[in-house]
Amino acid sequence: MLSHIFDSHSHYDSSQFDGIRYTLLDEMFSQGLAGIIHASTDYGSAIFGIETAKRYERFYTSIGIHPEAASRTSDSDLKSIYPIVKKDKVVAVGEIGLDYHYEGYDRERQIYLFKEQIKLALDNDLPVIVHSREATLDTMEILNQFKPRGVVHCFSGSAETAKEVLALGMYIGLTGVVTFKNNKKAKSVLEVLPADRFLLETDCPYMAPEPFRGKTCISTMIEHTAKKSAEIMGLDPLELLKITEQNAKTLFNIK
Repeated sequence: MLSHIFDSHSHYDSSQFDGIRYTLLDEMFSQGLAGIIHASTDYGSAIFGIETAKRYERFYTSIGIHPEAASRTSDSDLKSIYPIVKKDKVVAVGEIGLDYHYEGYDRERQIYLFKEQIKLALDNDLPVIVHSREATLDTMEILNQFKPRGVVHCFSGSAETAKEVLALGMYIGLTGVVTFKNNKKAKSVLEVLPADRFLLETDCPYMAPEPFRGKTCISTMIEHTAKKSAEIMGLDPLELLKITEQNAKTLFNIK
């Protein structure tokens, strides 16, 4: 199964991987892992993605400013990412979007950065990787306004919102949360989600699936997410892994 696991959203620059990062990546790729996309969160994270993509043939990166970084991101910081979207193996603009979970976040600044980065993606014919937490109405309004290609990652919305995302031609990414016994919402999304619009992801080091819940997540754990997703969707797990691998390559234009 490893040869068809494509992790469409990861954060291997996280401090949880300090001291083991490259040993872990070496091991997973040597075992045949199909691919990993690094989701950038700021300029430094973007540089990590570009440099790591040089090191591994099947490692790719996105370039973007995460909404949690909005309040500390100046216009000059934003413009600093513009030239590097043209670098080799940059396959998307992301992780961008809106996050209204914590009080004190500058919503207007998030909205501004989200829109500007969607424009950047459109100008460079790149898909977007969208983060949306407790911000469904504003996220969907902006996506309907600009209609970018891309994926709403770590999808936490309802089946009805999933249908709206699909109607825009976008993909939906799901993590290990689909394996959690109390996550009825993820199950309802999988029941309406066509296999050819589904991306498997870890969001590692977070969102480890059962039986690893609460531990540091890594890309090979997608096998467990795939098995549970396939069960809900009425598919064979290996078939689903092959489909989602191709979906990732199609969306991110990976040959």
